[in-house]
Amino acid sequence: MASEIQMKNIQLRQNYQNFCQTDLMNTMELDPLYCCFACWGGPCASYLLRRRALYNDMKRYKCCAGYMPCSGKCKENKCPEFCLCTEVFCCFGNSVASTRFLLQDELNIQTTKCDNCIIAFMLCLQQVACIFSFVAMIIGNDEIREAAHILNCLADIAYCSVCPCMQTQHKIEMDKRDRMFGPRPMTIPPVQFMLRTDYHQNPPMDGYPPPYQQPYALGYVVQDYPPSVPLPPDYHQNPPMDEYPPPYQQPYAPRYVVQDYPSSVTPPPNYPSSVPPPPNYRPSC
Repeated sequence: MASEIQMKNIQLRQNYQNFCQTDLMNTMELDPLYCCFACWGGPCASYLLRRRALYNDMKRYKCCAGYMPCSGKCKENKCPEFCLCTEVFCCFGNSVASTRFLLQDELNIQTTKCDNCIIAFMLCLQQVACIFSFVAMIIGNDEIREAAHILNCLADIAYCSVCPCMQTQHKIEMDKRDRMFGPRPMTIPPVQFMLRTDYHQNPPMDGYPPPYQQPYALGYVVQDYPPSVPLPPDYHQNPPMDEYPPPYQQPYAPRYVVQDYPSSVTPPPNYPSSVPPPPNYRPSC
């Protein structure tokens, strides 16, 4: 059951869409200090990387990140720090590979072909060195024993070179995950040119376009207005009062309050119709 789950996980990792921020060949260039630290203190770097991959929550810790048959069976929940120290010192290669699998499954990262070739070369070299050591021990030939010793040295060199680069790669990926990269320097954007698709077929006219022929933008859809409805014959004689004002009657402005003037008041009965002139009044000729 466990092997079937592992095979499914391997097939899923092949379909991941993301890639690492850098490959194993360029880790020395991006972070040389951490690569040197991982080279001289590999178990310490593996311990710190696993804690950081778990977001410093050791309650989530499992031996070899849950990818080995012994995972969850060593009572890691009672003392996860001690179990992690034992893992990185006694099973250093498995601890590095488990951290890699943990980050790949979390961030959907696919291993590049170059990284696969480097890791496969390291593993094949170790297998060949192990086979030569068994053959030299069985046969007892000095030449085969010397070849096995040389292969073991090459396998150790490859192992000690790939593991620090892999740990540095994990650190760079977690820096990207935790958004610890500094701001990138601003650069001048490249010159951009805007060109219409029909530029060569319809070259631009000199000056401005003729009146009433304004060009539309690319992709603009001209909306057709509905056709005009003819007015009835008696529209001007009997216009609709509820929609438009009658002819020669200008509408008022919005929110204009029409002031009603007071109506004429009838005079009282004893009001004189005309005022008599004064006694000394003489009309002028």
